Amino acid sequence: MAPIETDYMSLTRFVLSEQKKHPKATGDLTQLMNSILTAIKAISSAVRKAGIHKLFGVAGGSNVSGDEVKKLDILSNDLFVNMLKSSFTTVLLVSEENETAIEVEVENQGKYVVCFDPLDGSSNIDCLVSIGSIFGIYRKVSDDPVSEKDAFQPGREMVAAGYALYGSATMVVLSTGQGVNGFMLDPSIGEFILTEKDMRIKPRGKIYSLNEGYEQYWDEPTKAYVKSKKFPENGKPYGARYIGSMVADVHRTICYGGIFMYPATTQSPKGKLRLLYECNPMAFVVEQAGGMATNGHMRILDIVPTSIHQRTPIFLGSKEDVQEIIDLYKKQ
Repeated sequence: MAPIETDYMSLTRFVLSEQKKHPKATGDLTQLMNSILTAIKAISSAVRKAGIHKLFGVAGGSNVSGDEVKKLDILSNDLFVNMLKSSFTTVLLVSEENETAIEVEVENQGKYVVCFDPLDGSSNIDCLVSIGSIFGIYRKVSDDPVSEKDAFQPGREMVAAGYALYGSATMVVLSTGQGVNGFMLDPSIGEFILTEKDMRIKPRGKIYSLNEGYEQYWDEPTKAYVKSKKFPENGKPYGARYIGSMVADVHRTICYGGIFMYPATTQSPKGKLRLLYECNPMAFVVEQAGGMATNGHMRILDIVPTSIHQRTPIFLGSKEDVQEIIDLYKKQ
């Protein structure tokens, strides 16, 4: 019989140890992370039971991005909103599923702004492909009454960001600005345990990831880049991998290296993915892991948002791979 582990490095313990490094820390971020983790555990449980409990399918209507709303989307959003509101650490919530920002009741307010996609990749729910949750955390910096403008901070100002992946196991990948660590949910004890310490992305990979069905709508730098990966002047061509769930595609990119792309098209000239709760958190994690993230012209984390559901093109992954697409845009 294998010995029972008695010294777990749980995610909560990890955040507490990070907190110790900052003399002015109040413990609020630990409390906030605990509320997010509770939501993620509940979503993970619901995802595993979705078929049994008839949580698949469309609930009716669409969200502000025009995507059909699934039953699991609604459940996941309610879990995030309720847990964050009741944590006494948040002041403003921005969700993909809500048209306007959610202001936390005055008596429950804290100092953090949280932007989140409660269930990313929901078009894949019905066919059991990996899906996830994405979140980014900011401090409220103004002394003015709370408004959606409190969320209009560039991604570089994030206090923490991460994602949960509901795949063959449930994993949380988190950065508090001091590198990236991965925590696997151990269902037997209900805790996220540190399993991937100091995750780093290779300087160059062998995989490119995007929806090639839209090639006719791409701009010239994107076309030229993909062509160079398929028909290289030297060496072997890159492999193509595309799941269609951002969390799963980006997680693979961090693990194996390469590049994930969701470029602008003539159909969506401003891009398709949302800046506040998809691109910024993912860009933050990828940069903390040693990679890069750009819209082709500037660093994702330097974009100053002007609306809560703002979209942007995005190219992220291994530094050398992303630099190649930046160079192609410079030549344009």
